[in-house]
Parts: sequence; structure tokens; C-alpha cells
Amino acid sequence: MSGQLTLTALPGLPMVRPGDDLTGLVLDGLDRAGLRLAAGDVLVVTQKIVSKAEGRLVHLTDVSPSAPAVALAEASGKDPRLAELILRESRRVLRTRPGLVVVEHRLGFVCANAGIDHSNVRGEGRDAEGWVLLLPENPDRSAQTLRERIRRQTQVEVGVVIIDSHGRAWRLGTVGVAIGLAGIPGLDDLRGTPDLFGYRLQSTEVGVADEIAAAASLLMGQAAEGTPVVHLRGARFSRSDGKLSELLRPEDEDLFR
Repeated sequence: MSGQLTLTALPGLPMVRPGDDLTGLVLDGLDRAGLRLAAGDVLVVTQKIVSKAEGRLVHLTDVSPSAPAVALAEASGKDPRLAELILRESRRVLRTRPGLVVVEHRLGFVCANAGIDHSNVRGEGRDAEGWVLLLPENPDRSAQTLRERIRRQTQVEVGVVIIDSHGRAWRLGTVGVAIGLAGIPGLDDLRGTPDLFGYRLQSTEVGVADEIAAAASLLMGQAAEGTPVVHLRGARFSRSDGKLSELLRPEDEDLFR
């Protein structure tokens, strides 16, 4: 990292709808912010607008709950149709209590309710309360696609991080985390690097993409802020070929699952 990081929330992005040109919206936002992309910049994008652009909206009236979904709904107090979507988006259910279902998502991370969201979600022509939003089908691919399209239109190599808000097992509050990335590492491996006194670090791996996600999330907010894209400048990385799987602890190293 350099000595200074600059983060800027892009102003004036409209509500994103299925099929919208996300690249064009981001570039327009950069223009409004008076920013000209430079090599090494990172664009941090909330999963919500990626999912909307990719058409990951589902109306609950289109969902028929299975018997396992009905059982999960009874245990959690959730709508059986929502429980069905949670099951479809999950590898397995890990914990359940009234109001909450914790799952191993099909993408490999642990999260609440399979990342399915009601907030700031509205489709067209139907009961607004019935719409929910699923996570992107493949966030790494979504990040890579956005990165490549920006490169074609600007001739600038940038990093892209797609983020979501997750809780933590041992701490309260949600934090922005990376669920897809391109052009930056997920982890920065500092093992073997000397500290201030010459001691060589033995186990330090920095979750670079998650740290960027958390920093950008402070600007994005969680409610009605309307700033789903943040431009970051000043980060320096040893490589640029990261992916989500770097950040996921293998199950055989997980002492709590």
C-alpha cells in the first residue's frame, strides 16, 4: 500500500434495472465526480446493482415451496417461498433460529439467508413487497466482465471488487466483504516478510479485498444513501489475479464448523 488512500463515492447513479449497462453507468458516475481513471485504481461495487443489472430479481408469487422449505419456514418463521429460495441458493443450512437462517452459500461462504435481500428492491408491474434479490450467479465473472469492458472503453487497467454486507459469527454488526473480484489479489501473503525488528512473519496473510470492501462500505452506507459504487486510489498490490476462493477458509481448517 502507498501512504495515502483516496475513496470517492460516485454521485448520481440511477436505480439500476435488469439489462442496464453497468459499465456505462459507472463511467458516467466517474465523469460526474470529476475522476479520470488511472492504472491501479479500484472500483468497488455493491452486489445489489450487479444483481439487478443481471436480472437476479425474483417475485415470491413465482416460487413454489418444497417440503424441506416448509419445514425450514416453520423453524425460522420465514415465508416458505423465501425459505425455498434460500435452499436453492445454498449448499447446506448450518444454523436456524426464529428470524434467521445461516447457510453455506453455493459460492462457498457462510452468510445469513443466502444473501437474499428485500431492502431497496423493487421490480416492475407487480406487488412491490413480493420482490427479492439474489446474489450474482458468479460474482468473480461479473467483476471480470466489468473490468474488461472498462478497459476496452478507457484503455486503463483497474481492479474491481463486488461486495456484500455480512455479519460475523463472534462480533455484532454487518461489515462489507468481497464476494467477487478481478484485477486485485484476495489475499496479500506477508509470510517471510520482516517486521520492524527483523522478525520474519510466520502466518500473516492480509485479506486485502475484504479490507477494501469494508472501507468502501463506510461510504456506500446501508440504507437510502444511493451511492453503490466507490472509486479507490492509492492501493498497491504485488499481483492482480485474485479470486473469491482465496478468501474462503477450507473446511478442513475450520475449527468451528
